[in-house]
Amino acid sequence: MKFTEKAYKKEKVYLGKAVDFCNDVVILPNKEKATREYLDHPGAVAVVPFLNKTDIIFVKQFRYPVNQVTYEIPAGKLDKKEPLIKCVRRELKEETGYSAKTIKKLLSFWPTPAFSNEVLHIYTASGLSEGNNCPDEDEFVETAVLSYKEALEMIKKGRIKDSKTIIALTYLGTYDK
Repeated sequence: MKFTEKAYKKEKVYLGKAVDFCNDVVILPNKEKATREYLDHPGAVAVVPFLNKTDIIFVKQFRYPVNQVTYEIPAGKLDKKEPLIKCVRRELKEETGYSAKTIKKLLSFWPTPAFSNEVLHIYTASGLSEGNNCPDEDEFVETAVLSYKEALEMIKKGRIKDSKTIIALTYLGTYDK
């Protein structure tokens, strides 16, 4: 059986500053029509910045949708046609103040393919040089240094719930040895 759905009618119902919301009509494999509501996202990057072989710089910030302060690896949305590495360097500097000598790609994944087309690209950064952070005007972040082991323990205890952070750290422990 074929699983592919084909767009019949595309409609952006809300144009936002960061993302758009779509309500498309598709033709299903059985030739019937259905509606697909989703978030149209330009993509994003995230970076695991290593101060040394074991210590990682995290950002703490308040996330309104979950009404909590979170621990996350630095991340941010791609600007239109922005190269991935440029975005990694920009977000690392904006959120932590650090610059990296070496940046290495780990993986790319879809955080929520059921209702968003976002692709998140995860990198590591090393050879860090300290500087001043320069967050966006509506972004309030604080850095925290945790060892890789401490971060894994926080995941286990439910203190780190951010999916990109969990995926990045798990990937590092599983595939990047």
